[in-house]
Amino acid sequence: MNYGRILCFLLLSLLIAPVAYSASDKWELDKGHSNVYFSVDHIFSKINGHFNDFSTDIVFNPADLDKSSFAFTIKVNSIDTNISKRDKHLLSKDFFDAGKYATMTFTSTSVTAGNGGLYNVTGKLTVKGKSYDLTLPLVLAGVKDHPAVPGKEVAGFNGKIVVDRLAYGIGTGKFADMGVVGKDVEVFVSLEVTRGK
Repeated sequence: MNYGRILCFLLLSLLIAPVAYSASDKWELDKGHSNVYFSVDHIFSKINGHFNDFSTDIVFNPADLDKSSFAFTIKVNSIDTNISKRDKHLLSKDFFDAGKYATMTFTSTSVTAGNGGLYNVTGKLTVKGKSYDLTLPLVLAGVKDHPAVPGKEVAGFNGKIVVDRLAYGIGTGKFADMGVVGKDVEVFVSLEVTRGK
């Protein structure tokens, strides 16, 4: 028996297996069926909007949460509330100051399981050059063979969180004090992601 050949095979297996394992847990964003929505009070009404341009870097395996991670990059100037004049105001120094801070990012530091398919994604949210601790609750909607794309699996995540925009430097509080724009913003993240089987 050639023990040298067997030992060589075992060593190669140990080197290759972690790479293959990590690759299988990486999920690609389906941009056409994903979004980051928000809603904020304006006097007595609710104003809804979303960001048209964002990307993700997702590694997820419910059996190996220590190696799971979520990262988001949102291009601020892709904000869309269906009124261009309002969007320009939101991009100004009164709110996002997009000319100076082009992106918002979120990078997870841990992913922990809750109940009913909930995963608490804790990490750092960076807005206007400053980083803040944030936990984004994401519910795994399911994982299955993609019904429209052979050879692919599809998964879905949905999460909702209410943030105080003033705590993240989005505005000075002037418009909140006037009773025009609320300080609490409801953010809804809906993701559809795929991977090869």
